[in-house]
Amino acid sequence: MAVIGISPCRKLEDYRQSVLHVGGDPRVLDLGTPPGHALDGLNGLLLTGGDDVAPERYGEARHPSVVEAERGRDEFEIALIKEARARQLPIFAICRGVQVLNVACGGTLVQDIPSQITGALAHSLPCPPNQPFTLAHEVWLEKESLLSRLMKERLADVDTCEVNSRHHQAVKAVAPGFVVSATAPDGVIEAIEDPAQPFCIGVQWHPENFFRTGEFRPLFEGFLDAAEGIKK
Repeated sequence: MAVIGISPCRKLEDYRQSVLHVGGDPRVLDLGTPPGHALDGLNGLLLTGGDDVAPERYGEARHPSVVEAERGRDEFEIALIKEARARQLPIFAICRGVQVLNVACGGTLVQDIPSQITGALAHSLPCPPNQPFTLAHEVWLEKESLLSRLMKERLADVDTCEVNSRHHQAVKAVAPGFVVSATAPDGVIEAIEDPAQPFCIGVQWHPENFFRTGEFRPLFEGFLDAAEGIKK
């Protein structure tokens, strides 16, 4: 059974359940652990949602809307990402996760979609109780991407799917070596991936919220398959 390290956040259960539902062994990491040690014994790294990456980390002045994440989280996750990539561990990054992944690898962020992108869709929708999977907008997947190949059976010969959305930031300048694998109709980047790594995908929506209904199960299955390959 592949062991998946999950970066700590305030809402962990859906991430844990998503890993369990595809046969993985979830392990929540501790911010106080040295990143190199935190990755020992893991077969994959799941980066979770949360508040914003400090703009100073990608060389920009802070927008008034920025809500910085828990103390020490940026440092911990950036170091984790760099070490995991050096070890070629599979990485699946979700919401804040894709943002910190992009920053750790040399990219930048849109700090506030509503005020910085003209004509933007609503990307930060409230999450009603017991309805975390409320769909917000569609995303357009790049045909030759790993993301598209994983979702092929669910897409039914189309290149779009509907997603939930709870973010006010997004990838701006894509980190070197990464490619865009999905965008929203307003041009906001919704997913990136690194073709040079065994599995390194980041998505801006919350596929973990669908663990009961399975709409995005193929993403977790693909992640776990890659992690099983590392184990072998």
